[in-house]
Amino acid sequence: MKVFIIGASGLVGSHCLAHFKEQGWTVKGSHCNFTTDTTCYYNTLQPHSDQNFDVVSFGPEVIVHCAALTNVDYCEKNEKESYENTLESTRHVCELAIKCGARVVYISTDYVFDGNSGPYQENDAPNPINVYGKHKFLAEQLVRTSVIDSLVLRVTNVYGDEARGKNFVARIIQHCHQKQPICLKLPYDQFATPINANDIARAMFILLSDKKAGIYHLASTDYMNRVELGRRTLSYFPDAEFMSIEPVDSTTMKQTATRPLVGGLLKVKFATEYPTFVFNSVDNYLSSTTKTSISIRENKT
Repeated sequence: MKVFIIGASGLVGSHCLAHFKEQGWTVKGSHCNFTTDTTCYYNTLQPHSDQNFDVVSFGPEVIVHCAALTNVDYCEKNEKESYENTLESTRHVCELAIKCGARVVYISTDYVFDGNSGPYQENDAPNPINVYGKHKFLAEQLVRTSVIDSLVLRVTNVYGDEARGKNFVARIIQHCHQKQPICLKLPYDQFATPINANDIARAMFILLSDKKAGIYHLASTDYMNRVELGRRTLSYFPDAEFMSIEPVDSTTMKQTATRPLVGGLLKVKFATEYPTFVFNSVDNYLSSTTKTSISIRENKT
């Protein structure tokens, strides 16, 4: 399989790039704002730029669109920029895919739902309540109506190893390693289904190999709020007494964008089709990460 991954310097994209290569596929990954040694430049908002990697000559069978503007509050305050980075970007990706004769995999979110009665299955009716969610849902529709055999994967609370360490779990781990005193104010009323980025890559590989299409929800076995996720992470760092968590409700946080509260995703469709697939839990990841960190420190001494 020949695959082009847009946004391969990010969390999900970098894991897809690594896993697909490990499985023997011919893969090229791109970056835009964050450069890495393993990716090439491609700007979805300037598809005709001479600086862009020549995707058409590469001839991908699949284009995976991982690039996104994911700052929910920023999107709420900058609706035009959100529209451009989500809708216009995806429109250009679809046009590129049609030119290449390629399928599209689009990474979406549980924010397409209102959070009144989650976790959600694929056949539940979307009802986004913020700008980010509305634009992601519109992008989903654009992909599904523009490209034959497209694949939409909804995920949420993605964590895992990444170059910038931007995800929630990674940031807490960094604070622990750097011994940065901090009190995290986290909402106890926002629930979701955290998932390891490597599991997304593994599941996507199987779905693409089997030429699956449509919408799939991907989620692990965990269902927790932000306070629980924060505390679970800190539990692997017993010496991090300089860090604390203050549970608050969402109204206290005064976030610009309204969040779905009872969110998260149910992977009923995927689990039914692939009953032997095993997702990692947050504990699996944290246990592995802390053991690796200890081993590195011991080797340095």
